[in-house]
Amino acid sequence: MNAALESTPLCIADPATFWPWRRWPQFSQWQDPATTTVVAPLAGLADWGLGHALDLEETVLMHVLRAASLARPAHLSITVIPPLRFVLGPDPGCAFAVAVPLAHAMLAEVTASIAASGFKRVVFFNASPWNEELIAAAARDLRIGLGLQIFRISLSGLGLDLHPTRSSSRRTVQTLVTALHGREPEAFTETSPPSPRTWGDEGVRPLSGPHVPLAAALREGEATLGSSAHRLVSLLGEIAARAPLPHDGKIPAAVPT
Repeated sequence: MNAALESTPLCIADPATFWPWRRWPQFSQWQDPATTTVVAPLAGLADWGLGHALDLEETVLMHVLRAASLARPAHLSITVIPPLRFVLGPDPGCAFAVAVPLAHAMLAEVTASIAASGFKRVVFFNASPWNEELIAAAARDLRIGLGLQIFRISLSGLGLDLHPTRSSSRRTVQTLVTALHGREPEAFTETSPPSPRTWGDEGVRPLSGPHVPLAAALREGEATLGSSAHRLVSLLGEIAARAPLPHDGKIPAAVPT
C-alpha cells in the first residue's frame, strides 16, 4: 500500500483527543468517563456561495475544534468522535443530505453508542444553520431517552455564521477558509448559475464584493481561528463544570396522588 495513503488522516483532529486514534483497552481502562465530555461534530457538504469547496463546513468546524483541544487546560477532559457528515441540507447547493428522520436516527444511534461506553456528557458541535433545529430536538429527545447531559454548540454561536440572510460573518468565514486552504476563493461570474431559493428568502447566494487577498487572509484567519477556539474552550469549560444529572439521568416515575 502507498505510504501516503496509509498516513492520510481520517479528518482534522488533535491526536490526544480523537476517539478513533485510541485503542480499545484505553476506553476499558478510562478513569471516570462521566467527567469526560464527548464532542460529536456535525458537518455537511454544501456550496455556501463563498468560492470555496463543498467541505467548507468540516474545514472550519474541525480546525476550530482542534485548536480548542490544543488550547484547553489540562483538567478539561474531552474526546472527539469522527464528524457526522450525512446531515440535513435543504438548499440545492447541498450534497449527500438526508431526511430529518434519518438524521435524527443517526444521532440517536451514535449517542447510544457513546452512552454504552460509559460516557454521560455529549456536545453536538454543529457547522450548518440548517441543522440547528435538528440538534435541539435530538438533544431533548436523547436526554429523555438515554439520561445523558447533551449540549449544543454551533459555529454561529462562535461568530462564524453561515446563514445566508441573518449572518453578518460570511466574509469572516470566507477569509478563514482562504487562510486554512492557502488559496483565494474562486470568483463568481454572471455565467455561474445561482442557487434557487428554497426556504422563503433563505436561499444561498454568492457573497458579493471583493474577497480578502491571501496575504491579508492569512493574518486575519489566524486571529479568527484563535478567537473562535478561545470561545469554544470557554463553553466546553462551562459544560464540564455543570453538575451531573440527578438520579443518574433517570426521570423518576410520577407518584400517584
